[in-house]
Amino acid sequence: MSDNGWPADRIDTESAHSARIYDYILGGKDYYPADQEAGDAMTREWPALPVHMRANRDWMNRAVRRLAEQEGIRQFLDIGTGIPTSPNLHEIAQSVAPECRVVYVDNDPIVLTLSQGLLASAPEGRTAYVEADFRDPEAILGAPEFRETLDLTRPVALTVIAIVHFMLDEDDAVGIVRRLLEPLPSGSHLAMTIGTAEFAPEEVGRVAREYAARNMPMRLRTIDEAHEFFEGLELMEPGIVQVHKWHPDGSGEKDLRDEDIAMYGAVARKP
Repeated sequence: MSDNGWPADRIDTESAHSARIYDYILGGKDYYPADQEAGDAMTREWPALPVHMRANRDWMNRAVRRLAEQEGIRQFLDIGTGIPTSPNLHEIAQSVAPECRVVYVDNDPIVLTLSQGLLASAPEGRTAYVEADFRDPEAILGAPEFRETLDLTRPVALTVIAIVHFMLDEDDAVGIVRRLLEPLPSGSHLAMTIGTAEFAPEEVGRVAREYAARNMPMRLRTIDEAHEFFEGLELMEPGIVQVHKWHPDGSGEKDLRDEDIAMYGAVARKP
């Protein structure tokens, strides 16, 4: 075991990992020196990176709350969960409706070993964890935890937050999202954030090169490419916009500059 209690034989402590870089930049504690070095290098290239990452996290909070409060969603399938950071998705949803059910999916062994924080459901609801890769939708949809936790006769919110920019063209991220939506009934929703370099191309491009140098190549998308994920769905207002412009709640978005945010966000309903 590592010093953190994680299964050291499954964790590459010498290489930076996107989830641990995110955790480090947001002020977490579940990272290694390689992740700290990477995060520091990326922030030097684009000092707004922490602001951008916090805005993405705040968007998740607003989107999940809105889905639970205004759309009546009580079931969530969260892909690429990442290292638990309170409030986690189930905490937000269950603060609105304690009976909400959440299935978390990630392929990082650190997330698995820290998943007790994701499984502390309200008694009325339920949470489950599936260790699987986004690139293998059949493993997700076929997992017993998925089938036993979510009722596919009732709407489900599929949340794919800050992950598809790590999916290259050959991964067919659009096709994977469509496959994950396929078994979900009418009235289900897709909530996504999608990385872009359209507002600060030079700065975000430098960050992307830092990721690529650590074997994490990125595929940043234009607004037209972001729309491909939502074809056949009914976009909720205000459509696909930078995350700080999606139903701001006044908790700091007014001070954010467009050039400091490299993420589109949107929620859409499955007819």
